[in-house]
Amino acid sequence: MASFYLASFCIMVLSFSVTFASGNSVPNKSKETCINDATIVLSFGLYQNSCPEAEPIIYSWVERTVSQDPRMAASLLRLHFHDCFVNATFQGCDASVLLDDTPNFTGEKTAAPNLNSLRGFEVIDSIKADLELACPQTVSCADILAIAARDSVVLSGGWGWEVQMGRKDSLTASRKAANNNIPGPNSNVATLVSNFQNLGFSLQDMVTLSGAHTIGRARCSTFSSRLNGGSNSDMNLDFLQSLQQLCSVSDTNTTLANLDDMTPSTFDNQYYVNLLSGKGLLVSDQVLATGDDNTREIVQTYVDDPSAFFEDFKNSMLKMGSLAPPTGTTGEIRVNCRVVNQFNS
Repeated sequence: MASFYLASFCIMVLSFSVTFASGNSVPNKSKETCINDATIVLSFGLYQNSCPEAEPIIYSWVERTVSQDPRMAASLLRLHFHDCFVNATFQGCDASVLLDDTPNFTGEKTAAPNLNSLRGFEVIDSIKADLELACPQTVSCADILAIAARDSVVLSGGWGWEVQMGRKDSLTASRKAANNNIPGPNSNVATLVSNFQNLGFSLQDMVTLSGAHTIGRARCSTFSSRLNGGSNSDMNLDFLQSLQQLCSVSDTNTTLANLDDMTPSTFDNQYYVNLLSGKGLLVSDQVLATGDDNTREIVQTYVDDPSAFFEDFKNSMLKMGSLAPPTGTTGEIRVNCRVVNQFNS
């Protein structure tokens, strides 16, 4: 799949036969697009020569972490999504979400969709530290996020895919863009379509990528409107009552519910089955089955054919992973994923 970088450069997708740590192999691919003289490389198997340990190191850390905390698979997948989904006019997939705030800089971690919600930063730190020992300043933090997201899906039972590599890490971040462009849990279909279309995604991409909620958990506060009569007319009654009981006895900002109450740690199509049963946890989940006939048709397709979901999810993840910073943006390979190299001590 060609890169989405729209600038004066050469995009080179190199020819490799990649076998990542899960054991799945992928066929050779080669494509090159050149514009003017500058060259930016976005490749399959980029680190095979420069850092052959890269993917095994990342996989090993993700495997170890997910075995200890199965929820971390969803958290790492979400980190990649929230990194890429900041409107490409501002950032794209460039590890901007990993930058810590400083006295003179406010990044994306404190944006409403991320604050007290995103997790897994320490896992990325550990992966990066090992990679810096194995091959200093070679593997970008943005590529780590993309590979860890893939590995999280594989380790949860989903299909793997070869990851394009060669992203650069940003020198800045945009809290405003994170607030404005990451879809909220109470979004209706029209809002979801708008958010996704702004990045070039189709209606099907939107429904497909929403399927990432087949793993993971959400705080009671993110679906409180469903519990208080605001948006629960389409909810399964037993499901509603179980959530009301869960969320009534403790702090709604800390209590967690499974996004998929049937197979919460398994990457499968159960998420879509739940939607047709009125058991979507978030408003933005359930509206896919009840708010629009076109999205419901896609949901039904994935209920009937799990392999269609796996294949489409792979393709949509590749598409999302290709979202790029704007033309002329300067990037680097950070030594510490939390801070740009200029200020790394």
